[in-house]
Amino acid sequence: MTAAAETVHVALGERSYDILIGPGLLENAGEHVSTVLPGIRAAIVTDENVAKHHLATVTASLRKAGIEAAEIILPAGEPTKRFEMLQDVVYRILDARLERGDAVIALGGGVIGDLAGFAAAVVRRGMQFVQMPTSLLAQVDSSVGGKTGINAPQGKNLIGAFYQPRLVLADTGALDTLPKREFRAGYAEVVKYGLIDRPDFFSWLEANWPKIEAGGPERIHAIAESCRAKADVVARDERETGDRALLNLGHTFGHALEAAAKYDPQVLVHGEGVAIGLVLAHQFSSRMNLSSPDDANRVAAHLETAGLPTNLDAMKTHLHDAETMLGFIRQDKKVTRGALNFILTHGIGQSFIAKDVPESEVRSFLAEKIGA
Repeated sequence: MTAAAETVHVALGERSYDILIGPGLLENAGEHVSTVLPGIRAAIVTDENVAKHHLATVTASLRKAGIEAAEIILPAGEPTKRFEMLQDVVYRILDARLERGDAVIALGGGVIGDLAGFAAAVVRRGMQFVQMPTSLLAQVDSSVGGKTGINAPQGKNLIGAFYQPRLVLADTGALDTLPKREFRAGYAEVVKYGLIDRPDFFSWLEANWPKIEAGGPERIHAIAESCRAKADVVARDERETGDRALLNLGHTFGHALEAAAKYDPQVLVHGEGVAIGLVLAHQFSSRMNLSSPDDANRVAAHLETAGLPTNLDAMKTHLHDAETMLGFIRQDKKVTRGALNFILTHGIGQSFIAKDVPESEVRSFLAEKIGA
């Protein structure tokens, strides 16, 4: 395996695009963007943390390619994904007098990508959109597939649009600036792809996860394989009417935990919620006699070894009773006409969409886990 950059193609007809994965992509961002979108102007949306590390590099690269760019710097963190911040970004894009053919560039993690993408979808009824994800979670998940949006008090990502980017630049070197906690939170999404339908990939992760954290060819391979897994699903089901729901493995429980924590990153970040959710999904599958408890134990063991939370102990004081937690799950997007839908599993790499899951089973399971 070499450390060469990889390209993953997302096949969506006229909305198709490439994901470039490798080191040094931000330094050459202008060249890549101008090739796909010649003659544009742009707005770079980023946050305060990412701006310190990467904004000057990207701005200089765009300028070298003849791309004038306005800079929009937002506060870091999940609370930024709200209406007030969306309004601010939209107004600043309009103040810059950018046209429909110009681009909104998301430079940052999942929060920035979701918010900037939603702004691109609604300003002038749709501008060009480029993703430059700087977190592992964004590189393998939120920057791929066109989901954009903001949070509501009722739940996470309930307001938004499907809006595909024209290009994704996943600079693997940018991950070296991440705090270890944030990198590991993103790793939960990498593990998810193995657990959905790639058991060999999960086994490879068990053997190679320290090398992924250290960087090098294993990191590029893990990100590329994750992007390929998501691109395959998105190509089959762009707007989540069928198979794409499989990508939510662990997320129904995870989103409920985030809502219980009031999206406070001091308590729980998204990837940590996903990690716990992956374990809960496998444990619930075992409880429903769909899979072996050995699978749930194996998942928990790997995630714990990789430094991720795997149970509710860390946020016990923030949890509600089972009925309240069930309310968060009912509000989740994976509910169809009031019926609870979960992504459950028959084993490692054997996930499936379970419809009409009995509320009584979920309530009993949550009560057992919460201890209430």
